[in-house]
Amino acid sequence: MSLPTRQIGGHKAAINNPRISEEAKERSRQAISELESQSETQETRQGYEEDKDDVRVNAGYKATLKNPNVSEEAKEHARDVLEERGAK
Repeated sequence: MSLPTRQIGGHKAAINNPRISEEAKERSRQAISELESQSETQETRQGYEEDKDDVRVNAGYKATLKNPNVSEEAKEHARDVLEERGAK
């Protein structure tokens, strides 16, 4: 993750922290708004979302391989897909 994305995460944590003053929470809200409008942040998030989706799909197929309640045919399909994706 890039620096702006990490900064946004820190500000979101501050907003949800009951020990942080309302004034500080408002500054964090403003900072998030500014950071989210930056093109670098938007590009980073888009790439991250695409990668995350691939990871989740691959994890689902890998889980299929270990599930004793799944047919051999389904497991073979999962193996084929993972091989095609280079995720084995």
